[in-house]
Amino acid sequence: MIKAATKKIAEAETTTRVAQETPASTDNESATDKVAEAITQGIRTGIFVPGQHLLEPDLTRRLGISRGSLRESLKHLAAAGIVTLNRYRGAYIGLLDRTATLQLLDTLEPLARLAARLAAENCKTPAAQSKIEQALAALERATRSGNRAHYLESRRAFYDAMIDLGGNRELARVIPLSRTDLFRAQIETVQSDVQRKRHASGYGPIAKAIIAGDPKKADMAVKKHFDGTRKTMAELPDTIFPTMT
Repeated sequence: MIKAATKKIAEAETTTRVAQETPASTDNESATDKVAEAITQGIRTGIFVPGQHLLEPDLTRRLGISRGSLRESLKHLAAAGIVTLNRYRGAYIGLLDRTATLQLLDTLEPLARLAARLAAENCKTPAAQSKIEQALAALERATRSGNRAHYLESRRAFYDAMIDLGGNRELARVIPLSRTDLFRAQIETVQSDVQRKRHASGYGPIAKAIIAGDPKKADMAVKKHFDGTRKTMAELPDTIFPTMT
């Protein structure tokens, strides 16, 4: 059974937070882009949590789109595994069971290792080194602050910096970072301090290997980081994962 704390969200309070914290979208963005940005950003910042019901009237009002456009956009997010659609109950932020989480890690790891290798190969200038240093520094500050939303935001920014430095645009398209944000949000509040520190400590060696321009060390640092995540997965209780029938 999923923890009750995950499900019991004050919908009125969430509506206010969405209105206050979701960045306004520009007119030239498509409805799908608007909805995707609002929801994925909301997952990272804690506005939305896995298993939460999405309120259509609030999203259409905030994003300035029709209900039909919203529903079409939610179908795209459902295909990406970010939301779950129920014919009678509406849309919910997705929840990953244990098997899906392990499969996600199996998919993400080789792509993250490739991103780290490419970043190390291309980290040849002070500007490139500074980009990774700054991303790591922001992640370390977020870790020290204990702020879950800041940590997830900074973690995503670290991956974005690494991928951007690598220069492979196709990698940026296929790496499942939004789905991984969902997984991190699902387990973040139930991890122990040891598990949380294990995860946070994995980024330093990756950054140092990239800055040193050593693709092999960068690759192995990512592998070790994922080994730590799988160790945490083995330690987490079944109660935080839904039972799929």
